[in-house]
Parts: sequence; structure tokens; C-alpha cells
Amino acid sequence: MTVADTPSGDDGGGRGVTADTAGLTGDETGRIREQRGWYFYDFAVSVYSTSVVTVFLGPYLTSVAKAAADADGFVHPLGVPVRAGSVFAYAVSASIVLAVLLMPLAGAVADRTGRKKPLLAVAAYTGAGATAGMFFLDGDRYALGVVLLIVANASLSVSMALYNAYLPQIATPEERDAVSSRGWAFGYTSGAFVLVLNLILYTGHESFGVSESTAVRICLASAGIWWGAFTLIPLRRLRDRQVERDAGHPTEAGHQAGGAVGTGWRQLIATLRDMRRHPLTLSFLLAYLIYNDGVQTVISQASVYGSEELGLDQTTLISAVLLVQILAVVGALGMGRLARTHGAKRTILASLVVWTVILIAGYFLPAGAPVWFFGLAAAIGMVLGGSQALSRSLFSHLIPRGKEAEYFAAYEMSDRGLSWLGPLVFGLAYQLTGSYRDAIVSLVVFFLIGFVLLARVPVRRAVAEAGNPVPERI
Repeated sequence: MTVADTPSGDDGGGRGVTADTAGLTGDETGRIREQRGWYFYDFAVSVYSTSVVTVFLGPYLTSVAKAAADADGFVHPLGVPVRAGSVFAYAVSASIVLAVLLMPLAGAVADRTGRKKPLLAVAAYTGAGATAGMFFLDGDRYALGVVLLIVANASLSVSMALYNAYLPQIATPEERDAVSSRGWAFGYTSGAFVLVLNLILYTGHESFGVSESTAVRICLASAGIWWGAFTLIPLRRLRDRQVERDAGHPTEAGHQAGGAVGTGWRQLIATLRDMRRHPLTLSFLLAYLIYNDGVQTVISQASVYGSEELGLDQTTLISAVLLVQILAVVGALGMGRLARTHGAKRTILASLVVWTVILIAGYFLPAGAPVWFFGLAAAIGMVLGGSQALSRSLFSHLIPRGKEAEYFAAYEMSDRGLSWLGPLVFGLAYQLTGSYRDAIVSLVVFFLIGFVLLARVPVRRAVAEAGNPVPERI
């Protein structure tokens, strides 16, 4: 078969001819160029995760829903009574339901055709457009906010599955912890920078001649513009490449392109069945889906908890998230270094213990005391980036060659605050108790179960059984 953009020295599938360079261009300069371009998608999309999901949209959409609520505090989408304070959590949960339907299909198309980049572009610009459209979210139009959030979150999830699938192709096994950690650090840097600009606009909105509501809507929309603008860099630097497949998969590119769309849902079933052939990979994925569900729910609901339960103002919340972003850069790089000495698995397990302590401490935080909230934010920052970056790099070792996009589609089902179960548990806990403290502490179970499941995975054997070279320390 012929492959466009396949460099000389590769095996015709974009992979080096030796086991130690599987998935690489064979040209170190080209590999580094791709890695640097890859970092920029984290740089592009992290602003959405920070400014939209973590800071502004939760409290703002809640206030919009409350403006539309009846005397008992309920809104009635499609005739179903929903407490206004649960709207945001339910919308996040609904977004992952849509993402679950789309991600395996996108992964199957990408792996069959070797063309991840066009799919990445479609997903990225759909999400960026929906985010920019949040400028029009005002008054009592909570339904518009729900739709835009669902579209943006689902698009983010699809794009991240495709983006993460590049990691085993652009980094050697020994490089992946460091490359993944740098990507997260790069993203948190952009999130912190834009959050500073958001803070200036929000706190000084009167001097800029805009209302508080307009300032929030500008911050939301600007995240979409940033996302779209910086996505151009990875789209220019990353290469499409064909990958080696297991026997039984079609290899002719035209047949793949034609058959992928028509058999997308059957491919989803086939991917799930294929995972059963790699039970240790599936065991790690299950552990990750559970503990990262907890991580992402904490991040997506922290601002709602701070504003509604602790009575903190928006400026305090923005400053706290800014602190998280700054320390997350240090944490991601620091935990990457710890992984070199102690291995990724042990480092992740230690971070899950810290996450559990954070939630218990959060339950007892006094209302109206920002100093304690800042302390909790600092602790989150130190473990947030590292636990996610090392999970991504560890999973990349467990994927059978040629199935990166399909497997990362499953991985992405619980990434970046798009998990459905965590927000659902959080929303139900608040719906039933009316207490955000009960809602936040209910998330402890995700970290406890995730810790136990991850501790039971023999990762070195899992890497070998996936057919990949085993790093010296993992």
C-alpha cells in the first residue's frame, strides 16, 4: 500500500524498523518537531477545561437555571422536574453519553484509515464553535447553555481520544512519561495565562464598560476562540500515518476509508471484544475509568461547591483555580520525575491517596474562609497534572500496536471532566440531600475503588502481553 507523508527509513507504516523505535519517524528532529506540535493541542484545549468547565460555566449556568426556575427551585426540561443546582452536573453527564456513542466510531475510522488529523480538526472546531457560542448564553436561556455544553464537551472528548492516540507514535517507550507530562504542563501554562486575563476582565468589568454577566460570557467565548486558533499548530505538525494491524484487518487504504463509516458500530463491538484478549490492559482501563471519574468530577464541580456551599465569590474561585494551574505545572513535571525513580504505577497510587485526603478535608472546609479553600486548591494542583499525565503514558504502553485511536477512545471516556457517572453521583447526592458537602464527599468511593483495582494490575506483564517493549522502570 502507499502512504502519503511516510518518511524514508520507516517500514511503510510510519513506524521505525526496530522495536526500540516502534511508532516513530526514525528521524529524531522530525520526532521532536511532532512532539512540540503535539504539546500545542494541550495548550489550545486546556483553556476550555480551565476557564469554561472549571471556573465560569458551572456557577454561571446554575445562576441562569435559577433565573428560569419555578418557586420551588426546579426547571422542567422536556417536562422533567430538575433542581436548578443539578443542571450543570446533569449536562456534563449527558455530554459523556453522546461522547460514548461518538468516540469508538471516530477511533475505528482513525485506526482503519490512518487519518486521525482530519477527524481531530472536525472535533476540535465543532467544540471551539460551540464554546464561542456561549457568548449568547444570558437571561434564563439555560437550555441553550446545556446544549452548547453537551456539544463542546463531547467534541473535546472525541478530539482528546484522537490526540492521545498520537503519543505512542511520536515518543519512544522511555520518553512517554516525560512527553506526556510536558504536554499536561504546557496545557496548564496556557490555562493559567488566560485565567489571569479572565481575572483582569472579570474583576475590572466596570472599568471596561461591560456588565458582570457580559464579562463572564466574553471569558467563555474567548476560550473557544483560543481553542480554535492554537489547534492550527498541531494540525500543521502532526502527520497522518498508516499503522500495522492484526491479521484479519483490511490493509488497503481505500477499502478502509469506505468500510470504516459503514461498520462503525460493529467496530465498537469488535473493539470491546478485542480488549477481552488483553485482560490486563482492560483491568488498568477499568481502574483508570473509576479513579479519573472522581478526579474530573472534583475539577468540574469545585467552583459550584465553592460558590454555593462555601459562599465564596467569583474572584476567589478564579484565584484558586489560577493557583491550581500554576502548581499543576510543577506537579506534572515533579511527578514525572518521581515516576523515573519509583515507576508510574506507584506514583499514581500515591496520588490517589492524596486525592482521598483532599476530599475528606473538603467536606470539613468552613464556609466563608477562602484561606482554607486556597490550601485545598494547592493540594489539588500538586497531584492533578501528574496523576493524569502518568495515567496517559502508562496506558500507552498497554495498547496493541495499530489500535491506538480505538483504545484511547475507550480511555478518553473518563477523561477531562467528561465522565458520566461521577457528575451523576454528585448531582443525585445534591438532589436527594440538598447539601453540596454530602455531594463532594460521595466521590471518595471513586478513589478507593480505583486504588484497589490499580494496585492489582501487574503492569510489566501487561506491557509484555500487549506485545510492546517493557521499559526499565514502569
